[in-house]
Amino acid sequence: MHRLSHQIYLTVVGVLLLFAVLISAAWTLSPARGEERDLAEGYAATVAELLPPVDRPTPALQEAVARLAARLRLDIAVFGADGTRLASAGRPLPTPDRGRTESHWVRPHGHGLAVALRLPDGRFFVARSLHAPTRGHRFFLTFLALLAAAVALGAWPLVRRLTGRLERLRQRVEALGAGNLEARAPIEGRDEVAALARSFNSAAERIAALVVAQQRMLAFASHELRSPLARLSVALEMMAGEPALKARAARDLAELDGLIGELLEASRLDAQGATRGDDVDVLALVAEEAARTGADADGAPIVVRGDARLLRRLTRNLLENARRHAAGSPVEARVEPSASGARLSVADRGPGVAESERERIFEPFYRPPGSAESGTGYGLGLALVRQIARAHGGDARCLAREGGGTVFEVTLG
Repeated sequence: MHRLSHQIYLTVVGVLLLFAVLISAAWTLSPARGEERDLAEGYAATVAELLPPVDRPTPALQEAVARLAARLRLDIAVFGADGTRLASAGRPLPTPDRGRTESHWVRPHGHGLAVALRLPDGRFFVARSLHAPTRGHRFFLTFLALLAAAVALGAWPLVRRLTGRLERLRQRVEALGAGNLEARAPIEGRDEVAALARSFNSAAERIAALVVAQQRMLAFASHELRSPLARLSVALEMMAGEPALKARAARDLAELDGLIGELLEASRLDAQGATRGDDVDVLALVAEEAARTGADADGAPIVVRGDARLLRRLTRNLLENARRHAAGSPVEARVEPSASGARLSVADRGPGVAESERERIFEPFYRPPGSAESGTGYGLGLALVRQIARAHGGDARCLAREGGGTVFEVTLG
C-alpha cells in the first residue's frame, strides 16, 4: 500500500513539474506578439540611431558597440543581414536564427537569454545582460518553485489519507481471511472507499452468519446422530443369540461413528485451521500409531510445530488406509527430513492405485471403482490427510511403489 501512495504522490508531483516546465518554455521561447513586437521595434529604432550607418567603416561600428556595452553593462554583437558578425563586445553571443526577419529571443547560450533586435537597415543587434537571469525571469522561476513545493507538501497528506484508509481495509480483509469473523472495516467518509468498506462489512456479516449456522448444524447433527448410535450400541449388547449379526452391526456402527468424527474434524479444520503452537516429534508420534496398527516405523527424529491431535489423525488415517489395501503384507512408515521440515511416507504392497485415480482419491467422498463392494470407507480419510497436511504448510500425494504397491508421501512445514 505504501507503493500505491508513492505512485499517486509522484504522479501528482510529476504532472506539476511537467506543467511548470512547459509554461517556462512557452514563456521564454515563444515569439513576441502584439505589444511586445511594438516594444521591440521601438528599441530597434532607438539602437539604430546610436549606431553608425551601414556604410560607415567597421572600426567606427566597433567603437560604438564597445561604448554601449560599457554603459549598459551588456554583452553586445552586431550581425549583418546575412549573419556575418560585424562587431562585438563582451562574451561571445549566438548568431540570430536564420530565416527570421523580426526581433526574437535567441536560443540560450552560456548565461542568460539573448535578444536579437532587427534594425531598420536589416542588421541584427544582439544583446545579453551581464547578470543572468534577469530579475523578472528569477521571479518567475522562484514562483514556479514555490508553487511546486506547495502542491507537493499539500498533496502528500491527501494521498496518505486515501491510501491509509485502503490499508486499514486491507488489514480487515486479511483478518477475516485468517478466521476472525468479528473483523469489520471502519466507515470513513462518503466516497468510493467508504462504499467499499460498507460492502466488505456486509459480506463479512453474511459470512459470519453462514459459518455460525454451519457450526450449529454440525453440533446438532453430531448430537442427533450419536444419540441413536448409543442406543443401538446398548441394544447390541443385549443381543445374545445372533453373534454374527451382532458383530456385523457393531462394525457398521463403528464405521458410522468414525465417519461422523471425520466429518466434524474436516468441518472444524475448515472453520478454524490448525493450531501451530506445539512442538511435535513426528517419528515418536508415527511409532506410537504404527505399534497400534502393527506397521513398521523408522527414520529420523524430527520436530515440527503443529497440532499434535491433527497430526496423529493424519498418521492414523494413512496407516489404516494402507492396512486395508495391503493384502496382508507389511505396512512401512518412514520419517525423513525435507527442505521445509519433515517428510512422512507410508508404503504398502497392495494392488496399487491407477495413475488416473492418484489425485482424485484425495477428494472428499470419492471412492475408487470397486471400493464400495469391498467396504473400504466413505472417501473422507485421505481428504482429511491432505487437508491437515496443507494446514501445516505441506501437502500429500500418492505415488506408485517400485516393485508394486502404493506410497503415500506427506510433507510438513
